[in-house]
Amino acid sequence: MPADIYLIDEPSAYLDSEQRIIASRVIKRFIMHAKKTAFIVEHDFIMATYLADRVIVFDGQPGIDAHANTPESLLTGCNTFLKNLDVTFRRDPTNYRPRINKSNSQLDQEQKAGGNY
Repeated sequence: MPADIYLIDEPSAYLDSEQRIIASRVIKRFIMHAKKTAFIVEHDFIMATYLADRVIVFDGQPGIDAHANTPESLLTGCNTFLKNLDVTFRRDPTNYRPRINKSNSQLDQEQKAGGNY
């Protein structure tokens, strides 16, 4: 019997970059086709952003004082997550991969001033 909700924990574990792309496509295609909900725990930033339409950001000190925020849009959640890390990202104009800006670079400062992490 098919489930109504799927919990998928670390689907990218032990996969190389090509296998992660394939796994992401299979998971997304299945969830969309089946019209089901999935909670996916994922630490690979690129895979997580590909699969998600909403995210839950956890903050605080793990195992001491941590809490989950309410689900947010992908853009808002990623911005919250990166702000907590004090890191800004940009998309490479040639391949659209996310790149971390150098700390205190002009682009880093501009993005932080605009609240865009």
